[in-house]
Formats: sequence, C-alpha cells, structure tokens
Amino acid sequence: MSSIKQLLSGGARQFGMLFALLALIIYFQIATGGRVLTPSNAQNLLNGNSYILILAIGMVLVIIAGHIDLSVGSVAAVTGIIVAIAIRDWGIPWWLGIVLGLCVGAVIGAWQGWWVAYVGIPGFITTLAGMMLFRGLNQFIGKSNTVPVPQELQTLGGGYLPEWGPNTGLNNSTLLLGVLAVGAVVWAEVRRRASARKLGAEPVPTSVAVTRVVLFGAVIAYLTYLYGSGRVGTSFPVPALVLVLLVVVYQFVASRTITGRHVYAVGGNRAAAALSGVNIKRTNFFVMMNMSILASLAGMIFIGRSTASGPFDGNMWELDAIAAVFIGGAAVSGGVGTVVGSVIGGLVMAVLNNGLQLMGVGSDMTQIIKGLVLLIAVAFDVYNKVQGRPSIIGLIFPSRRDKGTGAVTGADDAQPEVPVEAGATAAKG
Repeated sequence: MSSIKQLLSGGARQFGMLFALLALIIYFQIATGGRVLTPSNAQNLLNGNSYILILAIGMVLVIIAGHIDLSVGSVAAVTGIIVAIAIRDWGIPWWLGIVLGLCVGAVIGAWQGWWVAYVGIPGFITTLAGMMLFRGLNQFIGKSNTVPVPQELQTLGGGYLPEWGPNTGLNNSTLLLGVLAVGAVVWAEVRRRASARKLGAEPVPTSVAVTRVVLFGAVIAYLTYLYGSGRVGTSFPVPALVLVLLVVVYQFVASRTITGRHVYAVGGNRAAAALSGVNIKRTNFFVMMNMSILASLAGMIFIGRSTASGPFDGNMWELDAIAAVFIGGAAVSGGVGTVVGSVIGGLVMAVLNNGLQLMGVGSDMTQIIKGLVLLIAVAFDVYNKVQGRPSIIGLIFPSRRDKGTGAVTGADDAQPEVPVEAGATAAKG
C-alpha cells in the first residue's frame, strides 16, 4: 500500500473519483462494443461538455467559500445574446466581441458580488433573483430570436487545433500538445524531488518516480493518439484547450496563492478566517465575480458550438455545474474541494451521459440515473459524517492533521459558533 501511495503522490484515496471515471469508461467501452474510446466520440465528449466543465471551475470556488450560484446559465445566455448582436449589428470584430462578453460577465459578477459581500444577502437568494432577471433580459434583448455568430466564434466553440508541418500520421498540433504535456510531467517530477531535498526530506525512490512518469506519460501518449488520429480536419478540440489552460491557472490560484487560501479559509471556518485577518467581503466578492466571468466565457463557447445564440441557451446549466462539483469531492458545508476534482466530477457525469446514450438509454432514464448518482454520492458522504466515519470527501481528499495532537482538521469538523460581522477582519494576534 505504501508503494501505491508513493506512486500516486499522496495515496490512492485522493484519486478515488479518477478511478471511478476510469471504471465508467471501461464499463461503457465494453457495453457499447468499443464505441466510447473512438476519436470522434472522444472529441465530441470534450466539445459538448467543455462549457459545463468551465462552469464547474468557477462553481467549486463559490461552493468552497460556502455559497451557491444559481444564475450561471442565465448569465451565460444573456452574455451570448449580447455578443451575438454586437458582432452582427454593431460591426465589431469577433475578438472584440469576446472582450465585450467578458466585460459583461464582470459587470454582472460585480453586481451579484456586491449584494452578497457588502449587503449580506445570501448567495442562494441573490443568484436565484439573478437567474430570473438575466433569463428575462436574455429574451428581452434578443426578442426570443436566434442570432447567428461568425466563423471565428464557431471555431472557439467547436473547432479543432490546426494541421501543419510534415505528415506524421497524427495531427501535428495535437502531437505537439502531447509532447509538451509529457515534458510538464517530467518537469513536475524533477521539481518535486528537488523540493523534497531542499526541505531536507527524503524523495521517493527513483524507481517509483520513473514508474510514475512512465505511467502518466503512457496515458498522455494514448490520449494524444486518440485525439490526433481522427478523421481529416479534426484533432484536439479548441474549447478543450481553453479548458485545460483554465484548469492549470485556477488550480494554481486555488492551491498556491493567498487568494485561494482565503477562499478555503472563509468556507472552512468563517469566524476563524475573520480573526486571522482575512477580508471576507473581498473574498466573497471575488468568487461571485469570477463565477460570472467564467459563465460568460462558457456562454460564448456554447454559442460558438451551436453557431447561434438563442432564448433557451443555458437552461439547467447551473445544476450540471453544481452536480459536477459535489461529485468531484466538494463538501456541502464548504471549505473542501479542488478544481481538478470538480473537472473529474464533470467528466464522470459527461461519460455517464454519453455512455447511456450510446447504449440507447432514453433521456428520461438518463436523467433518473444521473440524479441518483448525485444523491447517493452526497448521501453517502453525509451518512459517514453522522456515523463518525471518514466521509467520502475525506477519503478522496485527506484532511490535514494538527502537528501537535494528530487531530484531523478540515471543513467536515464542527465549527465554533462565533458571531462575526460579514466581512469583518482582524489583525493577527
């Protein structure tokens, strides 16, 4: 078991949801006669779900901070119609339309963040109002009509990396992306060992490090072949590349920056965060504003894929994003969750939906199964916490232990009821 923990950098427990994803892929690959792991299906899987996974990246920060955002689908819809009309009727270039869309998301996020952070209205109520407000605004601005978008925006939402260079048997852009990914794995391993030595710790055995690099390298090589060997004109999807870049950036922000630590602190123990000097108002404002900006990006990617903006865009997106976050390991009480885990949770739902469709299961049963998966995952977590056992969240993402007592601390622990003004801060000491 220790060898497995060393191999996976922190233990197999934190990879539980990834193992569940792999199990689903293997099951549906067998049940559908090999139709899951084909280039076209793999490309469609990412193309058709990238916008939900982008929403999950923002939603996990909102949920970690102890809030919920029900307006993301409506925000995406109103942004999409504004951008589509601006490009068609105002004659602005497509790239300026994207900038306009992000600015619209920022303004909406600032509006909702102000109500949550500085007025003190709960995020659930604020965004419920926003869901209705921006849905109506979408239909008012677009007069319930569809508005087409230009080819450049269609490429952003449903295009593929271009082909170039010599004939290698694979799409060269996808091949280059795979090589860079393998290089990143090697660099991360070297950096991990160097950091361990710098801190005076013993790095994992060389054989374990090499095995780890080979294992992840093999997975990346297979995915490179899968996405690069499709029909002519296809390769790794452009929206999936946007998703990968966002995952890298937001995983860094959440785990390596002061802002990320403040988000976890506010969600884990709001009173303690305030007493430690965390600006709760600013943190809450940030997570709500950031969510709307990502929702606007998701909306533009969706209208690019569907080639037009319409009055029914964004319906139920918030529920898919929230489900992805909770299935990916976030705690209902806040303070626990990761960007990567939420994306994996979203992929679990995407693979489940895709596999059931390939098996010919109707949309009614598909919704029933997805709902049960979400309910069982959260119910199992709650049951284990009530019984005093480690929750599924704790199994996937082990909590920190207090160095002096060995006691586990984290968002699953009972929090002291200390009355603290929303947004109050206190200097350390």
